[in-house]
Amino acid sequence: RWKNWWIRGILSLAMISGFFLIIYLGSFMLMLLVLSIQVKCYHEIITIGYRVYHSYDLPWFRSLSWYFLLCVNYFFYGETVADYFATFVQRREQLQFLIRYHRFISFALYLTGFCMFVLSLVKKHYRLQFYMFAWTHVTLLITVTQSHLVIQNLFEGMIWFLVPISSVICNDITAYIFGFFFGRTPLIKLSPKKTWEGFIGGFFSTVVFGFIFSYFLAQHQYFVCPVEYNSETNRFVTECEPSELFQMKKYSVPPLLQAVLGWETVNMYPFQMHSFALSTFASLIGPFGGFFASGFKRAFKIKDFADTIPGHGGIMDRFDCQYLMATFVHVYITSFIRGPNPSKLLKQLLILQPEQQLSVYKTLKSHLVEKGILQPSLRG
Repeated sequence: RWKNWWIRGILSLAMISGFFLIIYLGSFMLMLLVLSIQVKCYHEIITIGYRVYHSYDLPWFRSLSWYFLLCVNYFFYGETVADYFATFVQRREQLQFLIRYHRFISFALYLTGFCMFVLSLVKKHYRLQFYMFAWTHVTLLITVTQSHLVIQNLFEGMIWFLVPISSVICNDITAYIFGFFFGRTPLIKLSPKKTWEGFIGGFFSTVVFGFIFSYFLAQHQYFVCPVEYNSETNRFVTECEPSELFQMKKYSVPPLLQAVLGWETVNMYPFQMHSFALSTFASLIGPFGGFFASGFKRAFKIKDFADTIPGHGGIMDRFDCQYLMATFVHVYITSFIRGPNPSKLLKQLLILQPEQQLSVYKTLKSHLVEKGILQPSLRG
């Protein structure tokens, strides 16, 4: 037991150190990391399907599984390029064609794979082939879609990437430590080693960690500014005037807490309030991603998704909760945080044809005159 604890602890520190190094190297390296993890997780889940259903001899299927992965990544990453790199695309005529017909090309690529699957159907293996076809698509939904959302969160600002991911890691580590030393009461049958003591200790530790970690990150433009691509320097930049979320404000302490803390007001960043929501989800709902993965492994009588990391299992064993967290953060940002983005809108206007830009200008001018924002002398 102690040997396993030391192995897990040392490798956890090594992975965290490597993660900080990649953060230092910048946003592009983080995107490559997300893509690498996605491919590895996909490989682990697909390999389980091959092994469980003994499907190694199915014609074309291994190739088709990877072909569909390429198709779906082409679609999602093409959408990202069109959305965030509009100025870069505008300068290259060959890319304009690919972006303009991106969805049609993506659909054509998928249809090619679909037709290849139908042509590969063999009389004795119909049911097995459709099992694996569904297995592949569910795996794509879990891995590719969620990794795309992770990158979308990253573009909103590295803090929206780091705080959620770090909260899940913190919860996983502290829940394990509390469960190891104080665990007595089983939490869920799917994971016999999980205890209520570890679950509760992990929750409070993660909330405190998220609040403190958010405070330090909110002080630096590198972490709070949206990640944008500068077509002039061909580099990702994180420079901006921090939004109100990352500007220190004074808050009144609730009367009940004033007697305990002895403070009437407290200075903090508004984002720290949002960190409570992120940490709470990571602690209370995030673990259900792990429980889901445990149920999946039990269903197919396997201990881990793979043996990539000694003491931890496969990559998917470490990131089963992260995918669920990524979806929540994306929904949270779009529901409560994100507003109109003038910079992004301007980029979209700049790629329009001159006559289209003139039409937008006239419409906007007419609207501003009606609102009384433009002076009457500017009419006409």
